[in-house]
Amino acid sequence: MYPSISDDCQKESSASSINSSAPTPTPPTAPPLSYNFGFEEVMTVTGIPVNVENQRNPPGGPPVLSNPNSSHSPVPWSTGLCDCCDDVNSCCLTCWCPCVTFGRIAEMVDRGSTSCGVSAMLYTLIMCMTGCSCLYSCFYRSKLRGQYFLEESPCTDCCIHCCCEECSLCQEYRELKNRGFDMSIGWHGNMERQKRLASVNAPAIEEGMIR
Repeated sequence: MYPSISDDCQKESSASSINSSAPTPTPPTAPPLSYNFGFEEVMTVTGIPVNVENQRNPPGGPPVLSNPNSSHSPVPWSTGLCDCCDDVNSCCLTCWCPCVTFGRIAEMVDRGSTSCGVSAMLYTLIMCMTGCSCLYSCFYRSKLRGQYFLEESPCTDCCIHCCCEECSLCQEYRELKNRGFDMSIGWHGNMERQKRLASVNAPAIEEGMIR
């Protein structure tokens, strides 16, 4: 009339065998932890290789160049060395007062850190004492070329200034004029002029709310 204990044991063993045959679910794995120590983020070892290129150039940002100026190739001068007649005023100024021409060039190249008068006096002093003011002026030609990536032509800067001092000064003077500088007002005067032009060309802001 009543089920025996052996029958209950058989049922429990059969149920346990069915449950053991079913696949056991695997617990979800937690993502790798990251720890932020100041400015560096340390990741736990996951066994996945890291792409070095993605570390250098993260997605969404521009590629990082080792030398940003390496892609720039030297550009030619706007005028030739012997094109002194293209600007008669600067040619006459250089023939009669090369110290003034050099002083204006030096002020522009130094971006106002030295004045035209100081550079002109140093140029005149070196010329009177040694007669080789070209050794001083060729330094500014090299500095000018470095700022605008100009070619070293037709020969080295020192040779150009030693052989053709007036022609080289005229060429550098014309180069700065062709790049938009007013050589007669100095560096600070050019900066003030650019600020005025920027304020005039700035778009006017309408007052009130725009519907």
